[in-house]
Amino acid sequence: MRIAIIGATGMLGHHAAIAATRAGHELIVVYRNPLSLPLLHDLQFDARQADLNDRAALKSALAGADAVINCAGYYPTVPRPWKDEVTTALVQMQNFYDACAGLPLHKIVYLGGAIALPRHPAGLPGNEQLEYPGPPRDKNPYLQVKWAMDAQARAEARKGLPVTIGIPTMSFGEFDPGNTTGRFITELAKRTLPGYVNGQRNVIYAGDAGRGLVRVCEDGRPGERYLLAGENMTMQALMAKIAAVTGAPLPKQIPLGVARLVSQWQNFRYLRLGGPEPKVSESAIAVMSSGQFVDGSKALLELGFKAEVPVDEAIRRTLAWFRSRGLVRT
Repeated sequence: MRIAIIGATGMLGHHAAIAATRAGHELIVVYRNPLSLPLLHDLQFDARQADLNDRAALKSALAGADAVINCAGYYPTVPRPWKDEVTTALVQMQNFYDACAGLPLHKIVYLGGAIALPRHPAGLPGNEQLEYPGPPRDKNPYLQVKWAMDAQARAEARKGLPVTIGIPTMSFGEFDPGNTTGRFITELAKRTLPGYVNGQRNVIYAGDAGRGLVRVCEDGRPGERYLLAGENMTMQALMAKIAAVTGAPLPKQIPLGVARLVSQWQNFRYLRLGGPEPKVSESAIAVMSSGQFVDGSKALLELGFKAEVPVDEAIRRTLAWFRSRGLVRT
């Protein structure tokens, strides 16, 4: 197939591009900033410029593709009202789906988030069948954005677009810009991580996640979700693994309520007093505290997908990448 990847200059998109190439597919890279293209020097591809805010450019960039994997979904980074964040995310993604409409695409893969799934009512590992009855009560912007985009993707599939949702869990790996999950490694290595909120997570190597997204593109069924799972562990266990690899002391655990108060203060300081961007962001709190253990058996049974790289090795590879880029000097 000729697979177009939007967001191939990011961590998961780059790994998906590598996996697509290794699987024998032709690669189209849809990029926004030409300065980011050198990051893909290890790949052969047809480069086409477009932006999620430009529907016409997207449609032109996807011409001739058999399938597309969108790894460039919106991610809240600085404090903004949650409704504004959701509006931005949905408008961008609607531009993408509208650009896909009318093109002879066999598969449209949306990169979803496990946080869009509510916790299992019986406390079991979460699966793809879990659904919120409506918008989540928690107005955390990251949660609201991921839920809204998940609902949007499934609605587009019901309309007839061949949309399939691939959901990698918490990912670590090379090509990480260092501003999302990679911050746990960079800040712990530099002894600047203020602490963590405990919770249940599933963690996967980004290379495995990229390979899983390609399998979703190849054989995933439209309208279905596929959890691309690695290892279930608590945030405490994950922090201990990162500490062991980096040689840093284990950071302190912060109660969820305290973390939220700190985040609210830092948000107020940023928005009203012109202070720095919050170190304890609402998105980071959601990533740490709002997860659950998950069951990846659907992807195994239908796609033959199983994670191969242990979390300890994923952390080592990520740390080596950060050191090679000068983001960690210890």
